[in-house]
Amino acid sequence: MLGPRPTVAGPAEADHAPLTAPGATRAMEAVLERVLEARLRQARETDTVFARDMADRLAAYVRRGGKRLRTAFVWCGWRAAGGSGDASAVLSTGAALELLQACALIHDDVMDGSPLRRGAPAMHVDFAHGHRTGRTGGSAESFGTSAAVLTGDLALAWADDLLTETALASPHGPRLFEEWRAMRTEMVAGQYRDLRAQASGSSGAEEAQTIAVLKSARYTVARPLALGASLAGADARTLGALRAAGRCAGLAFQLRDDLLGAFGDPALTGKPADEDLRSRKLTPLLAVAVRRAEATGDRDAAAVLAPDAGARPGHTVERMRAALERTGARAEVEARIADLAASGLRHFGATGAAPLVRREFAALVERASGVAPRQAEEFV
Repeated sequence: MLGPRPTVAGPAEADHAPLTAPGATRAMEAVLERVLEARLRQARETDTVFARDMADRLAAYVRRGGKRLRTAFVWCGWRAAGGSGDASAVLSTGAALELLQACALIHDDVMDGSPLRRGAPAMHVDFAHGHRTGRTGGSAESFGTSAAVLTGDLALAWADDLLTETALASPHGPRLFEEWRAMRTEMVAGQYRDLRAQASGSSGAEEAQTIAVLKSARYTVARPLALGASLAGADARTLGALRAAGRCAGLAFQLRDDLLGAFGDPALTGKPADEDLRSRKLTPLLAVAVRRAEATGDRDAAAVLAPDAGARPGHTVERMRAALERTGARAEVEARIADLAASGLRHFGATGAAPLVRREFAALVERASGVAPRQAEEFV
C-alpha cells in the first residue's frame, strides 16, 4: 500500500507557480529533501542495517546533486502548455525524475565499470571499499556490484512511488503515468542497445543515433517536457511541438556529453575523461569519425578507432583523440550541436509559449548544449 502523499510545497508555493525554471529547481530541491526524509524514516522502521548501509547511502548520493535539468524542463513543458497556479505536481514530478536518474546512473556505472560519479566513488566502488574495510568475507567487487544494483532498484522504487502518488492526486494522472511508463521503457531499451553495440563493436551511425535518442534525448528533455505538459492538459499540437523541441535539444545535450566524455576535464565533469574512448563506446562522435576516416582514406585513424584497436601495441587514448580531431569529427559534431539547439528553440516557439518561458527554455538549452547565447537569441 502506498503511504500518504508527501507534502510537496509550502502555502506560498502551492498558491503560486515558481516564476522561473531556476526557481522551480530550487523549490524541487526542498520537495526532494522532504521525500528523502520520509523514505529514510520508512527504511529505519523496516530494518536498521538496510537503512544505514543502503538507504542512507542512496539519500547522500541523491543529495550530491547533478545538473537537475529535468525538473527545469518539466516546468518549461508545463508553462508552455498553459500551466499556472499550484505547481506541487510539477515539483514532485521533478523530484521523481531525480530519483529515477539516481537509479539510471548507479546501474550505468555498474555496467560500464565506472570508478567515479559526481566527483566521488561510484556506488559499487563505495560498497566494495566498505566491504574491504569491514573485514568481511568473499569478493569485495562482487559484493559492491550486487549492493549497487539493489540500491539502484531502491531508487527506482522511490521514484515510482512518488510519481504514482502524484498521478493519483492529479486530474491529469493517467496522461502523466503514460509518459512516465513510456520513458522508463525507452531508458531500458537505450541501455540495452548501448550494451549490445559495445559487444558487437558497431560503428554504425544509425545505431549510434538510435542509442542517443532512446537513452538520452527523450529521457533528458523530450519526456520531461511532455510530463510537464501533461500536467497542464496539453493539446496534441503543443505536445507535438514539445516532443520535436525535446528531441533536438536532447540530442544536442547528448552530443555535448559525448565531447566531454572524450575531451572533458574530470574536475568539471566528475567522471573520467577517457572512459568512453577506452571502452570504445558507440557514440555519434565515434560513428562520424569512422565514417570520415573511411571516406578520406585515413587508414591510421580508421585503425585507431577500430573495435580491436585496444588489443594492438601502441594504442592510446591520445591517438584516439587525435583521430577525432584530424578526421574533423569533433568539428562536425560541434556544428551539429549548434544546429540542433537552434532547431529545438524553433520547435519550442511553435507552442506559443510566453516570451519568459521561451527565454528560460533557451537558457536551459544553452546550459545543456554549450551553445553560446548569441547563437540562440534570434530564436527567442
